[in-house]
Amino acid sequence: MSASVLSCLVVDDDPMSVQVVLNCINNTPFLTAVGSYTNPVEAAEALRTQPVDLLFLDVEMPLMSGIELLRTLQHPPLVVLITSSKDYAVQAFEHAVVDYLVKPVSYARFLQASQKALEMTERQGSAGAENIEAAVSNDFTFVKVDNKLVRVTFADVRYVEALGDYVHIITGQSKLIVYSTMKGVEEKFPSSVFVRVHRSFIVNVKYIQALEDNMLTVEGKQIPVGQTYLRDVMQRLNRF
Repeated sequence: MSASVLSCLVVDDDPMSVQVVLNCINNTPFLTAVGSYTNPVEAAEALRTQPVDLLFLDVEMPLMSGIELLRTLQHPPLVVLITSSKDYAVQAFEHAVVDYLVKPVSYARFLQASQKALEMTERQGSAGAENIEAAVSNDFTFVKVDNKLVRVTFADVRYVEALGDYVHIITGQSKLIVYSTMKGVEEKFPSSVFVRVHRSFIVNVKYIQALEDNMLTVEGKQIPVGQTYLRDVMQRLNRF
């Protein structure tokens, strides 16, 4: 049995729902409740000053939705979203939450979600990663393509190119067109694998074949290196 115990916070504007989740936590040996909030604004402030391991978060709340609360946190904990609607499933995966539970929550589903969180925490080990994106996986993420969630394995991505309000993710097998910003890609894609080389390009370092005259060759494609990114690119290439 794991020795890990995850500290948990419950945020839901419905006091009865809060009590249901607290009862579930109290019946789960590897979880411990450190508090609860019915006011999402107060919860957001508490999370900034006293981090927890796992957040059970309602989506539909007045003043601030659960999704909006997540966006206010620089280093969000692992999150399990809880809501009465299935309509938020895509947004849930976009924010890389651990799981998505629909009310009324059964203990069996609650336990399944909690076990996922425990496994993620144990995989992190001594690294102690705080960012939820890193907690989801070290080798893949999900992106939304035409209202469908598509798994992207980082090792398959050659480069990412910004085109207007979209980015093109080029893999060895396909080109995915995703409504996103380059900043959004940088937040999802691990900096240990990818490097920003231009305002319009992010490149997987392992596929760089050559650098000449501020132009990278990535599997035959010529990609410009912006002056503001050149030093960082050179540092990354000199590591090998």
